[in-house]
Amino acid sequence: MAKESVNEKLDEFFEYTAKFAQKYPEIGSNFMNLMGSIIQDGKLKSKEKELIALGIAVGLRCLPCIHAHTKSALTMGATEEEIMEAASVAILMGGGPGMAHVIEVMKAIEAFSEKK
Repeated sequence: MAKESVNEKLDEFFEYTAKFAQKYPEIGSNFMNLMGSIIQDGKLKSKEKELIALGIAVGLRCLPCIHAHTKSALTMGATEEEIMEAASVAILMGGGPGMAHVIEVMKAIEAFSEKK
């Protein structure tokens, strides 16, 4: 059931992406060219870039992005362990920024307490 649902949602996403590109060809073409130029091998390999994109997709909570980048990563030879490790970085980055902002709360307490 879950596999069918994920595949159906991804198919629907690509269907509507194609419809969007037909209606707005310049935007669709520009986006696809941008994606292609970024994902191609450079100093980082395409597989590594897909894993980075997957971690970002998890952090942004973009379901179609999660599905698309997981599928692409698998197609590029990523293992389940590599995919889960990349996705797990989002856990760190979800919590890490919270810690960084708690520090700002501490600074604010110090600043406002000194004014009393």
